[in-house]
Amino acid sequence: MLSLSLLTRLTLKSILNRKFTAGLTIVSIAVSVFLLISVETIRSEAKSSFTNTVSGTDLLVGARSGSVQLLLYSVFRIGNATNNIDWRSYEEISSHPDVAWAIPISLGDSHKGFRVMGTHADYFKHFRYANEQALQFQSGKAFNGVYDAVLGADIAEQLGYQMGEQITLAHGVRDTHFARHDDKPFVVTGILGRTGTPVDRTIHVSLEGIEALHIDWQTGTRSREKIDAEQALKHDLQPKQITAFMLGLKSKMAVFKLQRAINNYRKEPLLAILPGIALGELWQLIGIAEKALLAVAIFVLFNSFVGLLTVVLTSLNERRREIAILRSLGCKPRQVFVLLTLESCLFAVIGTLAGLLLYYAAILIAQPLLQSTMGLHIPLAWLGDRQLYFLLAVLSVSLLIGSIPGYRAYKYSLADGMSIKL
Repeated sequence: MLSLSLLTRLTLKSILNRKFTAGLTIVSIAVSVFLLISVETIRSEAKSSFTNTVSGTDLLVGARSGSVQLLLYSVFRIGNATNNIDWRSYEEISSHPDVAWAIPISLGDSHKGFRVMGTHADYFKHFRYANEQALQFQSGKAFNGVYDAVLGADIAEQLGYQMGEQITLAHGVRDTHFARHDDKPFVVTGILGRTGTPVDRTIHVSLEGIEALHIDWQTGTRSREKIDAEQALKHDLQPKQITAFMLGLKSKMAVFKLQRAINNYRKEPLLAILPGIALGELWQLIGIAEKALLAVAIFVLFNSFVGLLTVVLTSLNERRREIAILRSLGCKPRQVFVLLTLESCLFAVIGTLAGLLLYYAAILIAQPLLQSTMGLHIPLAWLGDRQLYFLLAVLSVSLLIGSIPGYRAYKYSLADGMSIKL
């Protein structure tokens, strides 16, 4: 009777005797495990990054519409608001005793396909993303003058803008010649560091700058009386309307009370939403892509298991005499079963370990690139519960696959093995 340690040694020797096919099988499993774990990690981090696009903001307020629509135009700069908010309403709500800070948002202009957002300097102080991370300046500083502009990282990189460069904004989302505010150019005074959020694709200007741009515009068209940049500075640039605003509260306990008060605001129809809940709703709408990506990785892994089964079954016919000799030496049928099953498990274990090494090596190499190009931070950390479940499933399936050739070998008799013609 052969001991388990001897069976293990025999299995290793058998694998070493078939280095090429064994190596290909292990590489196939390693690549599949690497792909599966990587997809799950990227999916998890992408979802975390998405749901943390806005962090630390308790309420997002806009004209009454839908929560997802409000989130899309105020945070992701997609679409337009159904209506604007009166400046006096913003002042009244922002002065509420429970409000710690407020950030106004004015949208409607663009520059070469990128949206322009009017706000005030407190935006750079209070806005947070991805687990309370503050905005950082790659170069320059926040706007100070009426015609100052702060660029997101993607805009500066794609358009090649530098500090001190002049840019011309356009009325509306289409940058056409007749819609350009070419008489009032803005100067780049700051470039933000990459965040992996819509901030990277936004041009930030002051609310006064937005008012100066439109001082000689009426109902979407330029009036006959043109007012140049210097003349505009002499006018009252106090905003009359804004698109939306963000609120940070002194106490989280006051969130629902203030939300209810804003939703019942009598002077104009407003909607206050919790950004985190709205982001979760939006992710449910677009999350099908992550499921499809994960399904592809699972199918690749399945293909590797089919290859593993093929290799073991193919080698089984070639090893019938070997099995017969083992039987003649006292190896019992159940030990033959263990031998073949153990071989498949060793393939899976070695392939899984190789896949994990490949995964961590890829993180070390790609981490700076993902951070700089996509704003996606993949931490070098232990595997999460879901990833460990995947690995456990890989080993369990390999055990099940190994039992198939093991069962067939179990059925081979000593006479069957000895009767094979060479």
